[in-house]
Amino acid sequence: MAVCLIAALIYSLLTKSNPLGTQIVVTYWGLWEPETVMRDLISEYEKTHPKVKITYVQQNASEYRERLQTKLDQGQGPDIFRLHNTWVPMFRNNLQSVPADIYSASDFSTTFYPVANKDARLGANLVAIPLETDNLVMFTNDSLFSQYSLAIPKNWDELRLAALAIARCSTPDGKCFVGSRVLTAGVALGSTVNVDHWEEILGLLMLQNNVNLNNPALPQPQPAQDVINYFTSFVNQYGVWEPNLPTSTMLFASGKLGMMFAPSWRALDIMAANPDLKFSAHPVPQTPIDTAKEETPIAYATYWLEGVNSKSKFSAEAWAFLKFITSSENQQKIYSAIVKEGRPFGEPYSRVDLAGQILNAPYIGAAIQQQPYSTSWYLASFTHDGPTGINTRLSEFYAKLISGQEPMTGSGTVIAKILGDYGLAVSP
Repeated sequence: MAVCLIAALIYSLLTKSNPLGTQIVVTYWGLWEPETVMRDLISEYEKTHPKVKITYVQQNASEYRERLQTKLDQGQGPDIFRLHNTWVPMFRNNLQSVPADIYSASDFSTTFYPVANKDARLGANLVAIPLETDNLVMFTNDSLFSQYSLAIPKNWDELRLAALAIARCSTPDGKCFVGSRVLTAGVALGSTVNVDHWEEILGLLMLQNNVNLNNPALPQPQPAQDVINYFTSFVNQYGVWEPNLPTSTMLFASGKLGMMFAPSWRALDIMAANPDLKFSAHPVPQTPIDTAKEETPIAYATYWLEGVNSKSKFSAEAWAFLKFITSSENQQKIYSAIVKEGRPFGEPYSRVDLAGQILNAPYIGAAIQQQPYSTSWYLASFTHDGPTGINTRLSEFYAKLISGQEPMTGSGTVIAKILGDYGLAVSP
C-alpha cells in the first residue's frame, strides 16, 4: 500500500505541470503572419522536441488587445502572445519575466536594438522578446522628385521646401494657398483626420525638439508649440495638404502625394493599391543636431514583441520555443517563408547581427538604418488597442492639443493621469 501511495504521489508531481502526461501543448497567438508561414519552423521544432506541440493561431487584428486582455485575465489566454511595444504597461500583470537562461540582460542588450532593451522591460525585468522591428520612414514619390529635380530631404526645412515645390493646386498658376483645392499634395502633414500615422510623426517631431512627451508644457511650452505650429503649417499656412483629401496612404498610392511618413510595412499597402508606382523609403529628416550638447539623431520605432503568459503552465516550454524562433537562422527562415507566401519582403529583423542582410533593402532598409538611434513612446497608430488602450487615449488627448481644444498648460496633469492608469508613475 505504501509503495502504491508513493508511486501515485510521484506520478502526480510529474504530471502536475503537464496534464496531458505525454505531450505538452503550447498555444501561440500570432497576429500578422498566417499559420502557413510558421508551419515549417514549428514542425522542425517539434521533431527535436517530440513531447511539445506548438499550436499557432493567427488572430484577427480587430479588437485584438481587448480580446487578449480578457482571456489572459480569465486564465484562459494563450501561452505565448504578440503585443505591441507600447502595450507592455497594459499587460504588466500578464507578462512573465524572461528567464536568464533564455536571454540574460547582457545577452539581450547585445542581441537586440537599444529601443527593444528599453521597451521590453517592466522595471528592471525583461518581459518580452522582439521577433521583428520597424520604424517610421519617409516614403517619397520617385517620379515627382525626378520631375522637379529634388534631393531627398535630410532636415525638416528641406522637407518644407520640397513639399512646396511638388504641390499643385487648382489655381491659374498651380500654386497653393490656404483654401485652394489641392490636386497634387506636397507632403501629408497638418491634420489628424487623414494623415495616417500622425501620432508617430508628432512624437518624432516632439522628441527631436527636446519636448518631454510626459509633460510638453515643461520646462516651457514653446518647443512643443513650435512643433504643433510646424505640423499644422502645411494646412494652415502653405495649403499643400487638406483634411478633406483621401488618407495619406491612399493618396500616395494614387501618385498624387510627394511624401508621406509611415512604418515600412505600409509599402505593402501602397504596392497592393498601385503596383506600378515608383517610390522609395528613406530615414526620417532630423532637426539641427548640436554635437557639443551630445545630441544625436532621433528616429521613432513602432513594432511588436512576443510575451509569455504569467499564468502559463508550460512557461519553460514557451520560452524555449521563443528562444528557438528568435535565433538568427530562424528569423531568416520566417522572412523567407513570408516572401514565399507572395509578399515582397518579410518583417525587418529584430537582431543586430542580421542588420547587414537588409540594410540596403528597398523599404525596410530605411527602418534598419535608423534602429541604432530609435526611441519610442505611447503615441502609436494602428495598434488596435481599443478605446481603453494607452495609444488611443493619448492620441485623443494630443489631437486636442494640436487643434487647440486643450491648452498646453496643465497638459502634464492629464497625461500623468492617463499613464498612471497603466502603472506608469510620472510627475505632472
